Amino acid sequence: MPRKRAGRAPKGSGTIRWCQDKKLWEGRYIAGRNPATGKAIRKSIYAKTQAEVQERLQKIQTEIKDGTFTEPSKITLGAWLDTWAAEYLGGVKESTQASYKGHIKNHIKPAIGGVKLQQLTPDAVQKFYNGLTKKGLSAKSIKNVHGVLNSALTQAIDDDYIKKNPCANRTLPRVVKREIKAMDSDTVIDFIKAIAGHQFESIFFIDLFSGLRQAEILGLSWKAINFKLGTIRIDSQLVKSKLDGRYYIDTAKHDKVRTIAPAPVVMSMLKQRKAQQSADQLRAGAAWHNEWGLVFTDVLGKHFVHQTISKSFKRIVVEMGHPDLTFHSLRHTFAVLSLMNGDDAKTVQTNLGHHSASFTLDVYGHTTEEMQKASAKRMQDFIESINKSSG
Repeated sequence: MPRKRAGRAPKGSGTIRWCQDKKLWEGRYIAGRNPATGKAIRKSIYAKTQAEVQERLQKIQTEIKDGTFTEPSKITLGAWLDTWAAEYLGGVKESTQASYKGHIKNHIKPAIGGVKLQQLTPDAVQKFYNGLTKKGLSAKSIKNVHGVLNSALTQAIDDDYIKKNPCANRTLPRVVKREIKAMDSDTVIDFIKAIAGHQFESIFFIDLFSGLRQAEILGLSWKAINFKLGTIRIDSQLVKSKLDGRYYIDTAKHDKVRTIAPAPVVMSMLKQRKAQQSADQLRAGAAWHNEWGLVFTDVLGKHFVHQTISKSFKRIVVEMGHPDLTFHSLRHTFAVLSLMNGDDAKTVQTNLGHHSASFTLDVYGHTTEEMQKASAKRMQDFIESINKSSG
């Protein structure tokens, strides 16, 4: 009787044997079949003990049966991050891309970039974050690094490289909220006196009473100014590339365009600025070049550099005896003055371009607490006046 031909081994079936060459136990399994030839695709795993191979082989066989099996890959985390940055950030702003790539280059790849993507464990990720803390990286920066790594690994799951994200449920250092540095009323008065006649007086003054971010005021264009309505549209910012150092006009932060209606004195200052710039352009003649139609330029129409403005501001406040203030303090001062003078949180949030009123209240909670105390005192004074009247 002819010998019965053995049927095809089922997908996922495996065998275990001792591999003399590697001095390891080998588990062999069928991962699938070549769609072109129909031949079995055989794979191997290795371990020091037969029991370990058996356990891993059973796990693989179960996953193949359930349809959850992911083919082992030799791709490293660093290689995947390069792919992710090149192929999956097309819709991300240039400045954000530069930030992501900086975190990858400076922090992630040097520490764990050589680890195989499928061998990256939650414990390894936690040790990585702890190591960044020991190196002195701020909690906020570590949070940003985590955001990049988490996004890249989430995409790796979608692309079937890994089944779980080893970044999930990691412990990050607590971000300590920075103390707000703002000017009080007396300091505001002194500051206005100190900047009178200064080269950047209009920048400092307008920023103080509009609360714009530095990139926003330096990227402000004349087309965004509506003198008839007394409004300013904040839809762009002047940004310095982290990749090549060039300056360019970018869209508003978080693409959140807003329109503000500042105090009339701000619009008046802008009119003066326009007249001054027109005079500068007339004197410059053919040398004039204001390619973006910016409000704030030098005498030849060129944009200002962030560092130049910041250093000039710092020199002024140091001479005033307030070295702890920075250019960003102008924005904080505007917010505090707005709240102290009766603006509701929603209005301040809109003017500042915050994503929510709750965020505004969280940042300037100390101001609202002072307002609440002042309100309580006014109510106490009212109650005492009633008691005196009734007595």
